[in-house]
Amino acid sequence: MSNEPLASKIRPEKLDDFVGQDHLVGEAKPLRVAIEMKHKFSFILWGPPGSGKTTLARIYSSALDGELFELSAVSAGKADIKKIIDTDTKNDRILFLDEIHRFNKAQQDYLLPFVENGKIILIGATTENPSFEVIGPLLSRCKVFTLNRLSEKDLEEVIKRTKAKVGKKEKDLLIGLSNGDARYLISVVESTLDLYGRISEEAIREVVQNGRIHYDRKGDEHFNTISAYIKSMRAGQTDAALYYLARMIEGGEDPKFIARRMVIFASEDIGQALPTSLVVANEVFNAVEKVGLPEAEINLAHGTVYLSRAPKDRSSYDAYRRAQADAKRYKNLQIPMFVRNAPTDLMKDQGYGENYQKYTKRSMLPEKLKGKIYYRDKKHEEKREDDNEK
Repeated sequence: MSNEPLASKIRPEKLDDFVGQDHLVGEAKPLRVAIEMKHKFSFILWGPPGSGKTTLARIYSSALDGELFELSAVSAGKADIKKIIDTDTKNDRILFLDEIHRFNKAQQDYLLPFVENGKIILIGATTENPSFEVIGPLLSRCKVFTLNRLSEKDLEEVIKRTKAKVGKKEKDLLIGLSNGDARYLISVVESTLDLYGRISEEAIREVVQNGRIHYDRKGDEHFNTISAYIKSMRAGQTDAALYYLARMIEGGEDPKFIARRMVIFASEDIGQALPTSLVVANEVFNAVEKVGLPEAEINLAHGTVYLSRAPKDRSSYDAYRRAQADAKRYKNLQIPMFVRNAPTDLMKDQGYGENYQKYTKRSMLPEKLKGKIYYRDKKHEEKREDDNEK
């Protein structure tokens, strides 16, 4: 009996068998054209788990008759890249680097010249926005293809490919639980059959609720944990925040994802109460990027304690949301003439910039919004609440 996972057994080997991503691999679409014409170029596949990134990389490599090297950025390093470069081959070296966002700046810098000189054709895969996670020089040398979550129709086709006997209710349950992730769906089907010998609603729920699936997917737990972490810091519950931080790290969470949320938190929740918190959060992010795990745990813990214990003030965040609401509601209101730019004589003659004074109490808001107050500092809000209580 083969120990090969079901997801591997039914993985498509040809583009015509690939499920989903019609905007990329449909007739005359960019990735299909590139594969059929055997274009040699580096690219990044950005999309959610189970959307087909690994499968597309293998299909592309096969079309080019290249020698495919598969690495995970979680465990790989410079030595692994050097080993690929030193490999004697007459074919193109194609590197599929899964979770490329886990490579730190130094590792990406090391990879860059080999991509530039064509010694490696790079296919990066990531669930994170490459604009934030991939260094500019490397990103500029790669085409980025964005993958979508699989549709219900796509997932129905995936269920057919498993050749499992699945009723309508069970099928709907599997599709709902998978959240567009084909690999997760296949793993649930496989685990349910292994444990219960048949696919039933009760069996599926038992497998999912007890976490007895072959594929370690974070899914809802991922979002639940980061939510608990943020809310613990917001409430100033340092011990709870540290616990959820440790839980995320031990669960394999990307440390840069955590650090990025800390940067957001510093402005959203602390804001004017301690503006330098943004500096600290940014430095934590920089440290995490440079140091990497396991030592970066210390940087994250430092930042977590600092942000949790800091005073909180959401006035800047709330003010922006109020202004944003009006910007969306009223679209392009006329800007007062006296604050408009006047780069030409004609515009000056028309009144652009007329009677402008640098330091004035004259409202610079559009006429319809004059008198609007978006920013209300925390003391003002607290006083207003006290007055209302009286």
